[in-house]
This record gives sequence, structure tokens and C-alpha cells, in this order.
Amino acid sequence: MRSAVAVPGAPAAIGPYSQAILASGPAGRTLWCSGQIPLDPATGELVPGDAAAQTERVLRNVEAVLAGAGMTFADVVKATVFLVDLADFAAMNGVYAARFPSPPPARSTVQVAALPRGARVEIEVVAVAPA
Repeated sequence: MRSAVAVPGAPAAIGPYSQAILASGPAGRTLWCSGQIPLDPATGELVPGDAAAQTERVLRNVEAVLAGAGMTFADVVKATVFLVDLADFAAMNGVYAARFPSPPPARSTVQVAALPRGARVEIEVVAVAPA
């Protein structure tokens, strides 16, 4: 079974995609979250600030999507982080590390030329929970 997850605690999709897709079956539930950028869901505007401030907003958005599927950061098995500038890695990593329980999920971090709306950071996750 496949269903879209859309929650008011994270920004609405700004294109033809879902906030997340939840796939359920006999082995459990897998949530494929679209990348979240630091948009304030109340205003739809990019939050001001450095990479740390933007990462905090991104992770609050991710947390809202996870909660919409009945999951938490503890259910995340893979994260992908996109940074406009790898010089922001330490700032992002400090905020990121504080949100994920041990052991943290597998992660890839890549530098990209640009992100939507001029964001400095975007994070997407895959989470798995028992049926």
C-alpha cells in the first residue's frame, strides 16, 4: 500500500511532489521523505540566518513529516544532506548530530550548485518502522 503524507507542520510541496510517501506491507512501513528546505510552514518563506539556523528549521520540517507518519528520528535509516557550500558542513553537522539518536542513520552529504529558494541546506530521509 502506498499513500502520501502531507502535514501542516512542514511546508507544502512547492512543485509536483509529495512531502513524503509511506509504503506499508507485511514487513513494516517505509517512509520516503522529499527533501526539506528551511521554509517556515506558517509563512512559506525561507528562514533567515546561517547554515545552523537553516538546518534547525529543515530538521523541524523533517520531524513534522516523520510525525505525520507516526515516526521519529529514531526510525530514520538513511539521510542525504545537500549543501550549497561544504564550508557549512560543521555548522550543519552540529545541529544534525543533536537531533539523531545513537546509532545515527547512514548519511551522504554533497555540495550542490544551488537549492530551491536560495536555501543553504536541504535534507531528505528514509525511515522504516515495524508494521
